[in-house]
Amino acid sequence: MILCDTSVLLCLVDPAQPKHNTYKRSLPRYRQPLITTWPCLTEAMYLALHRGGWTMQKSLGRLLLSDLLTTYTIEPDRIPRILELMERYRDRPMDFADASLVLLAEQTGYRQILTLDSDFLFYRIDDRHSFEVLPETL
Repeated sequence: MILCDTSVLLCLVDPAQPKHNTYKRSLPRYRQPLITTWPCLTEAMYLALHRGGWTMQKSLGRLLLSDLLTTYTIEPDRIPRILELMERYRDRPMDFADASLVLLAEQTGYRQILTLDSDFLFYRIDDRHSFEVLPETL
């Protein structure tokens, strides 16, 4: 599975995004489903509402129905780790959604990520391993 950040989720459903067509065409070439977290999906839904209303939110929801995208549920006992990550990277600053993706990587071992956020070049999985930020085209 490939981790998917809010920025790419929004890019997939917002035709006004500069890389919208590139990601739409490239996604099937990855040949792996995407996984994200509920905080990332919530953030993307909020942004979609403000950029394209219900229509754009519905497109985002359809990604879940298509089996192209799955979500990872964060257990309450993992919240301290998210807060620890946010504190560690407060100089960037790291938001809750980004911290949830780092936690997801730590919990699953997935390191490949689709993102437009350069911060994932600096974040570390288990405080030592880097993410493999995938290009938007293969």
